[in-house]
Amino acid sequence: MPPPQGITNFRSLLQGRGSAANSAVCYVLGITAIDPGRNDLLFERFVSEERREPPDIDVDFEHERREEVIQWIYRTYGRDHAALTATVIRYRAKGALRDVGKAMGLPEDLITALSSLIWAWSDEGVTDAQLAELNLNPTDRRLRLTLDLARQLMGAPRHLSQHPGGFVLTHDRLDDLVPIEPAAMQDRQIIEWDKDDIDALKFMKVDVLALGMLTCMAKGLALVAAHKGAQYDLASIPAEDPRTYAMIRKADTLGTFQIESRAQMAMLPRLQPRTYYDLVIQVAIVRPGPIQGDMVHPYLRRRAGLEPVEYPRPELEKVLGKTLGVPLFQEQAMRVAIECAGFTPGEADMLRKSMATFKFTGGVSAFRDKLIDGMAARG
Repeated sequence: MPPPQGITNFRSLLQGRGSAANSAVCYVLGITAIDPGRNDLLFERFVSEERREPPDIDVDFEHERREEVIQWIYRTYGRDHAALTATVIRYRAKGALRDVGKAMGLPEDLITALSSLIWAWSDEGVTDAQLAELNLNPTDRRLRLTLDLARQLMGAPRHLSQHPGGFVLTHDRLDDLVPIEPAAMQDRQIIEWDKDDIDALKFMKVDVLALGMLTCMAKGLALVAAHKGAQYDLASIPAEDPRTYAMIRKADTLGTFQIESRAQMAMLPRLQPRTYYDLVIQVAIVRPGPIQGDMVHPYLRRRAGLEPVEYPRPELEKVLGKTLGVPLFQEQAMRVAIECAGFTPGEADMLRKSMATFKFTGGVSAFRDKLIDGMAARG
């Protein structure tokens, strides 16, 4: 399989994100615009000895030109070696009730009324109490059979859908390895397996994602070049322009990526960003983790000089100094585990991943004893 030639010269604005920003190779190749050395980023977040899967590189392309990128992949690797993955769409309560109701011959208005009782992502069916609210008889045979069959159907596969951007690239022919079929969209093909199955089989998968704001940025850069004669890209835009930050501090940010939501615009006058790193903190602090962890107000008070900046241990100053002693970033949690509990960088990345998914897997508890024992051993 030949290496890609010229994707960063594709004349489509692109931006790598996530853990790829921690890779110097991605930076040198132009996949990301962040220098990991200058920004003191942990390489082990990208890849480490403890990591059991290949590094993950997510790349956003201009939304309006995503199809050009997809066709470029087909031309570069060949349709025998590249295809999009599928996603198995499974029944939930609302969809199961609708399909079973139609099969059982229930009137459309009754199906709609029953469906309205179910939350969109719920796995629970309609209760007898809810039926009573609609003046329906819970003992009606056809109605009871419909509800019972709908419950049995929940979780079963309904149909295959196309993954939004997961591309599988293989050395051998795809049709020797996996089942493939033409996609609904012209000039595309998809693998008939779920993305999770692809991951389990260790196929190489690259996420080719579309971002509408990159299209806006590309058009903005083109306008600057046309009217001002200045050539910029994402890496060379002046990062510390005072007039730009003056507008940002007034929350004049409508249409500005990442800081245009109501929550972000409400925070800008309070945080008063003046540098690029202030913007990094601004984006990070208006997120569920810092908000639920009661980290927002302590940081704002310390930034305003209303509260002293303190560190439980001297080692933490080099980890939390930039955020005034308040942990706001996942990488800070990794460095705390390394400095205070003796974690290896790879173990710290495993901790970070467990923190990101603890609501679904609860895996963070597996590190509790190691964290406590490591910190206790170091006083």
